[in-house]
Amino acid sequence: MSTYIPKAREIDRKWFVVDASGKTLGRLATEAASVLSGKRNPKYTPFLDMGDHVIVINAGKVRLTGLKSQKKTYRRYTGFPGGLREESFMRLIERRPEKVVEEAIKGMLPKTKLGRKMATKLNVYRDEKHPHAAQKPQPLELTA
Repeated sequence: MSTYIPKAREIDRKWFVVDASGKTLGRLATEAASVLSGKRNPKYTPFLDMGDHVIVINAGKVRLTGLKSQKKTYRRYTGFPGGLREESFMRLIERRPEKVVEEAIKGMLPKTKLGRKMATKLNVYRDEKHPHAAQKPQPLELTA
């Protein structure tokens, strides 16, 4: 008796849309990451990309609990000496809200080639408009 391993042609990818308005950033990110990695799929296989596509709309309306919105900072390094740049959550959510949601979700995916492949199925948009109506995305209800 051998273990069942799904073939690439057997993987049926669905499209889900998540409305981020009023949702907590971390809870939204965990749900989206589990859908992207395929852990909700009954045929889940850890070493294959079994995940579905996720569209996040209204990224600018996501919220944080407590004082995190004033204290949270995002850091990046330019590659040059003295090139460490810091930006607060409040400034980044005004300037590029898609980046905030995208970083939270990508941070919950594996840090491997497979995780980078999973992250390509993520689409984040600032407001309600998105160009994926032809894929007929289904609304994804977040638990809790």
